Amino acid sequence: MINSDSKIKQMNFLKKREKLKMDRPYIFCHMATALDGKISGPYHGAAGPEAGQLFYHLAFEKDGFYQNQGWLSGRTTTDDNFTFYKKPILDESAPKVPAGDFVIPTEFSKYYISIDPHGRLAWQSNELIYQDTHAQVLEVLTDQASNAYKAFLRKKQIPYIIAGDQKLDAKLALKKLKNLFHLETVMLGGGAVLNWSFIQQGLCDEVSLVVTPAADGTPTTPALFEAREGLSDTTPVTFTLKGVQTKSNVVWLRYLVNHKQDN
Repeated sequence: MINSDSKIKQMNFLKKREKLKMDRPYIFCHMATALDGKISGPYHGAAGPEAGQLFYHLAFEKDGFYQNQGWLSGRTTTDDNFTFYKKPILDESAPKVPAGDFVIPTEFSKYYISIDPHGRLAWQSNELIYQDTHAQVLEVLTDQASNAYKAFLRKKQIPYIIAGDQKLDAKLALKKLKNLFHLETVMLGGGAVLNWSFIQQGLCDEVSLVVTPAADGTPTTPALFEAREGLSDTTPVTFTLKGVQTKSNVVWLRYLVNHKQDN
């Protein structure tokens, strides 16, 4: 399914990137999509389990193609899949927490990194479980997050970084992930707005698509990328095809993002 030659090419490419001495992790956007590019909807499971199994294998299993130290998603994606739109129980009278980031050691080999600018996610634990993967929760906040929310995270032993004043400073967030948590390779896993904003800012290096042979035609579900005012626009970005492989009726596509300048 995933031949050894493609793994060698990936290792060589990563070595070339290391020589550039980026001050952020290598970022690959890894998504499962319908045939029409949608990333959610009733099509899930319609064509069998092969696409989901391949998606998980590539980025999460020990012998998968991508060897990464964590994956990163937006607040809505996190609520949809893990925290389910619950409200955090906050102590508004909590003592003032120390300024800056909250960095602590972890026993887990991966991080789940959530972009949560205002501090709204109701984590029940500092551990996230996704199939066989156990990960340390790590929050990316801005200065808009309240003292009560930061105290909530500290109580649950959930590390966090501050990246931005009024809105997310994605470049600073990635720099901190590398310098404070020593993350060299991170998966970007949606949603559509976050994916596109990272790509437009030159902060995503590769796109990996597992295409399910199914679609449902729902007009309101998000596609792979989505521009949003204040975060990104519709300026085109081009890609260079690096690989095509198949498993049964599922297609795995790999593209490098053509950056206008290196970041």
